[in-house]
Amino acid sequence: MNFSSWPPLFVVDVEGNGGNPPDLVEVAALPVRAGQPDTSTAGAWLTKPRRPVTPFAAGIHGLTNEHLADQPSWEEIADQVHTLLGTSWICAHHAHVDYKVLSAHLPQWQPAGVLDTLRLAKTTYPGLAKYSLDAMITHVQPELSAAPAQRHRATYDAYATAQLLIAMATHYRTWDQLVAAAVPPGLPGAPEPEQEPTLW
Repeated sequence: MNFSSWPPLFVVDVEGNGGNPPDLVEVAALPVRAGQPDTSTAGAWLTKPRRPVTPFAAGIHGLTNEHLADQPSWEEIADQVHTLLGTSWICAHHAHVDYKVLSAHLPQWQPAGVLDTLRLAKTTYPGLAKYSLDAMITHVQPELSAAPAQRHRATYDAYATAQLLIAMATHYRTWDQLVAAAVPPGLPGAPEPEQEPTLW
């Protein structure tokens, strides 16, 4: 895989307040450049949700209402997030979720494409019992000593997902092959289905 052929790409992860639909409480956007996560230009934001964080959600990511009480509202940081992401590709584990939540919060945002490491893992490592982020970390054993925060925080999960993406990308010769394996149908960047030949 020639990593220099990749377009601009951010690995993203979001954490929510436990609502349905969720309010965001944390967003991370980690660039991948030259086959490495670039933490020096990454974006990470905490935000106070409109509705309180549920005890269940706080139990997962550790971000309580008290932690978030003095953080800016989403409206105060939305432009920063949108500006950083721009029209770059994004990648996430189970990307439908992150893409849907980010799109709801950034209605004018449209990424060039969406890679899903969950979909990519099922193609790259067929036959595994599970494909959760924890299961993939156990299977691939990426280097995570430099990951910020801890598991279930957006910055950590984005870093782990970036390392998984880089490891799996080495199984593919070209960017187009990676896209074919990693972009779910219906999301931006999905390859066009081949047209059936006709007599016309």
